[in-house]
Amino acid sequence: MEKQIDLRIQKTKKNIYESFVKLLEFHSFETIKVSEICEKAMINRSTFYAHFEDKYALLDSFIKDLKQELKSILDTNEDFSNIKEYYMRLLELLLEHIESKKDIYMEIMIHNRNSVAMDMIYDTLAEDVASKITKHQLNSSVPASFLSTFYLGAIFNIGMEWIRSGKYFSKEEILKYLDVLIVT
Repeated sequence: MEKQIDLRIQKTKKNIYESFVKLLEFHSFETIKVSEICEKAMINRSTFYAHFEDKYALLDSFIKDLKQELKSILDTNEDFSNIKEYYMRLLELLLEHIESKKDIYMEIMIHNRNSVAMDMIYDTLAEDVASKITKHQLNSSVPASFLSTFYLGAIFNIGMEWIRSGKYFSKEEILKYLDVLIVT
């Protein structure tokens, strides 16, 4: 019985998220009303409020879930022998994640200029870089904090530009160019 309830909660939450993203396509976050989210999701306001305090709590929950998903994907990046392999795979995973969630990122980050989502991606990448450099002892003649800040800035900005530009370059082209730019 409890599993069935959890499944219903998950489905309702997913439905609310999807409706929210669809509304962001045509409206700014500030102008969206809870009633519009409910109408789009075909739920009662009481159902919405059973899950979220308000639309800001919805946005916060949505961003946290997106962050957890990105973190889980980045956690798979464990098989590398040097810093270049790590960063190349990190960017590949980031671009794949962005591509799989392109509608979400376009609506939240580009159309609504929501810096919370951009901060989430940056913080998630920063946590991953810091933990991997420490865990795998990726030593260099450059201090780890300087090295991670340098590469993180490049990776983050390339990912954001890829979203903004409508993916002017293919994922493969970006990885090919970075293979030339990143030294071991």
